[in-house]
Amino acid sequence: MPIHHFYGSKLMLVLITYDVNTEDAAGRKRLRQIAKQCVNYGQRVQCSVFECWLDAAQCHSLKDKLCKLMDPKKDSLRFYYLGNHYENKIEHFGAKNTYSPEDTLIL
Repeated sequence: MPIHHFYGSKLMLVLITYDVNTEDAAGRKRLRQIAKQCVNYGQRVQCSVFECWLDAAQCHSLKDKLCKLMDPKKDSLRFYYLGNHYENKIEHFGAKNTYSPEDTLIL
């Protein structure tokens, strides 16, 4: 597995998950805003789960954006840092087609 570089910085695979309370209109708006930010950085693999190739600066920036959008009293946000050697850390079973997180994303 090659080490990935992005303008001189190492990239790491980060799994981002979130759970947003959508009982009111404000919660539904937060959910849309958080999902939109995650789509800008990675691939949705389940409803509220994204796999993102990020360098340290991108990771910090995205985390900051998401934390500002969420309501810490009602919502949950998790970052799992899988690093460069993610192949042995991910198993997939079921109907969805798999993809390589290293493939180019078309937005």
